[in-house]
Amino acid sequence: MSDETTPEADNEVTTPEVDEEKFEVIYTCLRCGTPVSNIELSRLPEIKCICGFRVFSKLRPPIVKTVKAI
Repeated sequence: MSDETTPEADNEVTTPEVDEEKFEVIYTCLRCGTPVSNIELSRLPEIKCICGFRVFSKLRPPIVKTVKAI
């Protein structure tokens, strides 16, 4: 009798890791055009650009989706 445990003995279920491409969301200021990431905006106490403007537009991701016609 040993106290060592193995994955088979503990009935651990492992799931395969899925490689998903995640794109960082980039916003641009409408006044000065400065690109700002979502992570940088979440760190700030206010959603505001360095120029003081508060309106951002979201950049489109680089993936082009194609839809088949019905």
